[in-house]
Amino acid sequence: MKPIEKAIKTHALTKGEIITLLNIQDASLLYEAADRVRRESVGDGVHLRGLIEISTVCKQNCLYCGLRRDNKKIFRSRMTPKEIINHAQAAAKAGYMTIVLQGGEEDGFGADKMAGVIKGIKRLGLAVTLSLGEKSFEEYSLYRQAGADRYLLRIETTDKTLYEKLDPGMSFENRLRCLKDLGRLGYEVGSGFMVGLPGQSVDSIADDILFLKALPAHMAGIGPFIANPDTPLANCGKDNFDLSLKAMAVIRLLMPNINIPATTAMETLRPDGRFTALKSGANVIMPNVGGDMSEYYRLYPGKAKAGEVKEYRAELEKKLKAIGRFIDEGPGISKAYIAEDKK
Repeated sequence: MKPIEKAIKTHALTKGEIITLLNIQDASLLYEAADRVRRESVGDGVHLRGLIEISTVCKQNCLYCGLRRDNKKIFRSRMTPKEIINHAQAAAKAGYMTIVLQGGEEDGFGADKMAGVIKGIKRLGLAVTLSLGEKSFEEYSLYRQAGADRYLLRIETTDKTLYEKLDPGMSFENRLRCLKDLGRLGYEVGSGFMVGLPGQSVDSIADDILFLKALPAHMAGIGPFIANPDTPLANCGKDNFDLSLKAMAVIRLLMPNINIPATTAMETLRPDGRFTALKSGANVIMPNVGGDMSEYYRLYPGKAKAGEVKEYRAELEKKLKAIGRFIDEGPGISKAYIAEDKK
């Protein structure tokens, strides 16, 4: 049985079979299969997550990230709790049902202050997703008690040596600890990895995919590495769009019920990147609803912008209709999470 046929029927592949799919030149059948599995498993609805980038302050020094501690060219800023909640309120009025709070890894907010922000957003009737990096079990627990529903923490790469080379001062084991803690606390757990990191192999990407399946993740974010000129990896960039798309499609075949975003990085490399991803297995879009902060939140150069919140949503609705898709008006809970919760 060929790998694509096997994946459709069993949702399982060996590492060698995954590598075969990642290396194929014409991936059209892979994308068609992923789109079919997506339709049959999670439907044609597209979940919107309103992204609010709350801080450009970061204590970590990851070699690939524009927010890295040693980057002196970035403007450092932090939203107030009131500003965050105001942006969430505007997004709610525009029809968003989930807010994602993303920021550099820092301690400036304090766990109690962040818990207050979460409670304020929950009072608006919204689901809350956090993407704030590595925290202690106690902090994760406090956020969960305050009402946080989901947490996004990408593994970035499962190659321990490469991970600790690109993330100096950080521990691969601690990253794993964080993901396990999030699962223990009952979060809907999102993870993922970058494709095209300097020193990364296709063999390593296959390991990343198998890691997400074993975790198991309820959401998987796959994004191409885009070199930032203000980082040590400034001259290491190349176009990793196609390999990223293949990795995303394979994940849909292996994990049919999870949520998969069409990432901003894909749209940054291709004007139609998000819609290409939506036609290759993705079912989530995360437009920025956080106003001016996005001007300073420069993980990588040329980041695609969403525009005014209400207008962008209306335009997106039209574009989705043109490809036979629609905005799902619900909170967008992962079907994988629901199934796991019922066990």
